[in-house]
Amino acid sequence: MTKPWNGLWRPTATNKNNAAAAGDLASPAALHVTPTHVRAGEGFAATDVVCGYPAEVGPAWLDPLLSYPARVDVAVHFDPVPSPIAARLLQKQRARLESSRRIDADRGRLADPITEAAATAAHSLADRVARGEKLFDTGIYITSHAASEEDLNIVRAGIRAAAASSLLDVQPATFRHQQGWESSLPLGIDSVRMRRILDTTALAASFPLASPDLPAPAPGTFTKPGGVLYGLNTTSPGVVLWDRWSCDNHNSVVLARSGAGKSYFTKLEVLRSLYQGVEVSVIDPEDEYTPLAEHVGGTVVQLGVPGVRVNPLDLSHDGRPDTLTRRGLFLHTLIAVMLGSAGRDSALSPGERAALDRAITATYAAAGINTDPATWTRPAPLLKDLAATLGTDGNQAARDLSARLTPWTVGNFSALFDGPTTTPGGAHLQVWSLRHLADELRTVGTLLALDAIWSAIDVPNRNRDTSLRPLARKLVVVDEAWLLMRDGEGARFLFKLAKAARKRAAGLMVVTQDAADVLSTDLGVAVVSNAATQILMRQASQSMDAVTEAFNLTAGQARTLMAAARGEAILCHGRTRIPFRTMASTEEHAIALTGIGEEP
Repeated sequence: MTKPWNGLWRPTATNKNNAAAAGDLASPAALHVTPTHVRAGEGFAATDVVCGYPAEVGPAWLDPLLSYPARVDVAVHFDPVPSPIAARLLQKQRARLESSRRIDADRGRLADPITEAAATAAHSLADRVARGEKLFDTGIYITSHAASEEDLNIVRAGIRAAAASSLLDVQPATFRHQQGWESSLPLGIDSVRMRRILDTTALAASFPLASPDLPAPAPGTFTKPGGVLYGLNTTSPGVVLWDRWSCDNHNSVVLARSGAGKSYFTKLEVLRSLYQGVEVSVIDPEDEYTPLAEHVGGTVVQLGVPGVRVNPLDLSHDGRPDTLTRRGLFLHTLIAVMLGSAGRDSALSPGERAALDRAITATYAAAGINTDPATWTRPAPLLKDLAATLGTDGNQAARDLSARLTPWTVGNFSALFDGPTTTPGGAHLQVWSLRHLADELRTVGTLLALDAIWSAIDVPNRNRDTSLRPLARKLVVVDEAWLLMRDGEGARFLFKLAKAARKRAAGLMVVTQDAADVLSTDLGVAVVSNAATQILMRQASQSMDAVTEAFNLTAGQARTLMAAARGEAILCHGRTRIPFRTMASTEEHAIALTGIGEEP
């Protein structure tokens, strides 16, 4: 098969047919062979052989080698041993062990514990073989790769230490590194032939059927570079690098109890998404994202501050033929939420809905705005104009609705709506702060902010002039989403955003601490179900059962969440469950701090 020549291995005429039969596998131009390593191309490789095994192994007992943070190939070669041959081998082995035990007893020696353990294991294995269990002739080889000989020695030293942690004895394949390199290639050829008999249970437990790290792309699959660093894997030396934009949808949900570090994690993801050119909009109930916005040159809209106003009757200039109709439908949702926030039932009666619909059309008509798009650039009417139109309607339901809107037009809640919109837009990071709003205005403020954000996202053909450039990615972060989820109309609006964001190159990130309340409603479950990325942090014991059932967690994963430290979480995606710890640089940590008086 091979012909050594001047320390080099080159393909010869005798193996050309074999290479073609193997599928014309790519091979290096030359292979430089030394007693301590081989050099394939520009890289160095060396093989270690597993010679010693522990008495007992558990599931994934090769995991310390498979998850080692370096380029390491672990090859497992095995051939089934026929049952008659296995029975004879075990019989001879038991006879030798029993003979040793009797000789020691006749000479008055103490029993050798190693011989006793081997005899017991051989007896148990013979019993299992007699009941149908198979034995396998197995060889395990570990080939390490590095760019230089010095780096190769460092990697091999780490491999030996990782193997020792599993009670595995590895020895270098001195003068046989070429055969070891060949045995580690995906050819199914074992040129080293250093074997050990393993039973079915031990061999099955060696297979990497589960990994603590994220699954690698399938062979031959091209994946674009990208992703956001979430943190360090708490069960392996790996890192968790996650790309929400490569999932089926771009939405995510973060569920945690208060103080678990969800805002810290969210701000790190926002900051790292900005590095990649993602436009981010944040609904911030507690004014936590203002330092981040100031640091990156974003804009902050502080609703509730004197002089800051939002006119819900503004029309977007997106060129849609149904813009006026869409605005009327949103006003139905907004007024229903307003009346619910004021302490009344948010559901409007059929008569009130009909009266409101008539008043919306009449109010726009009074301002000179109709179905002609040319009129949509005129100044929009205000909420007080809509209430006045309802008050002049001869219908009793309209007058009742006008009276119910009084606190929002001339009362204590009117400061946010008593003038044209003053909020800027167009920044790569825009934070809508709700801290200065009264509790009764929080839900309405969140809905107004979401509407403004959605108007910027839902723009048809916004890249028609540059067809070669993809749509700009947008991330919408709703912190403390329970404020909106507790209201039926607000929850429906959030659900609509979760369903429609993907086709507009946008993603919704829902962050909330009341997991039980979110999962107790159909709309809340729907929002969670439409999030391909799910982050679970420390949970309260009262909501643990609902979280475990909703996310199909194991008992061990549930206990992990109950005892998780601040910043620790589990990434859920499909059947994948990856625990990690949030990590930040010194500069990022200073920006992401949320606690008052907390030190970097």
